[in-house]
Amino acid sequence: MPHDIRFSEQALELQETARQIAEKYVRPVAAKYDRAQEYNREAAQAVAEAGLFKVFIPEEYGGYGAGSLALCLVTEELAKADSGFGVAYAVNALGSTPIVVGGTEEQKKRWLPAVASGKKFCAFCLSEKNAGSDAGGLAVTAERDGNDYVIRGEKKWTTNGGVADLYTVFCVTDDSSKSRRISAIVVEKGTEGFSIAKVEDKMGIRCVPVVETHYDSVRVPASNLIGEREGMGFKHAMMTLDRARPCVAAQAVGAAQGALDLAVVYSNRRRQFGQPISSFQMVQKMLADMAMQTEASRWLVYASAAAINEGVKNVTKIAAMGKCFATDVAMHVATDAVQIFGGYGFMEDYPIAKFFRDAKILQIYEGTNQIQRMVVARNLIKEAAALAHLEAYIPQEEQQTYADQKVETL
Repeated sequence: MPHDIRFSEQALELQETARQIAEKYVRPVAAKYDRAQEYNREAAQAVAEAGLFKVFIPEEYGGYGAGSLALCLVTEELAKADSGFGVAYAVNALGSTPIVVGGTEEQKKRWLPAVASGKKFCAFCLSEKNAGSDAGGLAVTAERDGNDYVIRGEKKWTTNGGVADLYTVFCVTDDSSKSRRISAIVVEKGTEGFSIAKVEDKMGIRCVPVVETHYDSVRVPASNLIGEREGMGFKHAMMTLDRARPCVAAQAVGAAQGALDLAVVYSNRRRQFGQPISSFQMVQKMLADMAMQTEASRWLVYASAAAINEGVKNVTKIAAMGKCFATDVAMHVATDAVQIFGGYGFMEDYPIAKFFRDAKILQIYEGTNQIQRMVVARNLIKEAAALAHLEAYIPQEEQQTYADQKVETL
């Protein structure tokens, strides 16, 4: 855990810039792009011109190298106005992180400056129809053929698919290996044999495309293999997800805050029995709980981002905790916000319905919250050795009794 959470002046300036863009280019047209299921290119252009795609790219490759905490602040502001656009922004960080953490110097110089400038967008191609939470069970293959790799198969749920120019594709390069089975390879838009197939008709985050990507003997140069050698893909994927989960959690914090803000405004305006419903204790209780949960999730997320910035050796547990807690809160807050809106909350004429629809995916993608809880629990169990001194406080008789009961039940 980080000992201190420090917000740099740069991070706060980037947050304010994101807030201004969100209010000018995102919130006013959120419903429009949701209905049309179209990407908000005007907002993406504004983000690029403001330099916000530079936040997550190291300075030596044209970025700001502002760190995870700054990325979370920016993402939170954009998601507060439209959770879908928050996803559209953050997925560029997700798609480029494998290059940042695992790419060669030549690869970083080749691709990252264009991402930092907003000239190229990214997508992260890990999930498949039969490999969601089981990231090790991939079936897409990449076979070495001279100086090229030939990729075959299908990827599912590729966010930013069709919009993205660079696709980090995780595929099997050595099916006989358990630890070095998977590699990550960059496929560029327009490569022969690469296609966008099914465009998903989604419940929420409808302004960002989620698609199937198909690889029909896609031939790419061997130099597109991320890193110096094959078999590093699973490691790169896990490193990426550890760093990306605070960003997903920041989307959730923004979504929760956005829903809470609307609920507060509406509860002051809506009158029943001759007074605003905000004067009713039951509504006040709901608002208070929503605010406390949102604030608690915010600081857990900031702590996980600060841990990454500080170079904490193992961020897996705190990243999973932040992602799980914040996204559960987003769903809960959005649900209660709909309740406060009453019948109007169920109608698409009001923006709160969209917040509700958008919140659900946060509990599912980049590792379901059931998986996050398993990750947290496994890390706790591994850390048990550090608590060995507490054994002295557990009476030996009780330990033996428990052991005997366990044997009997077996």
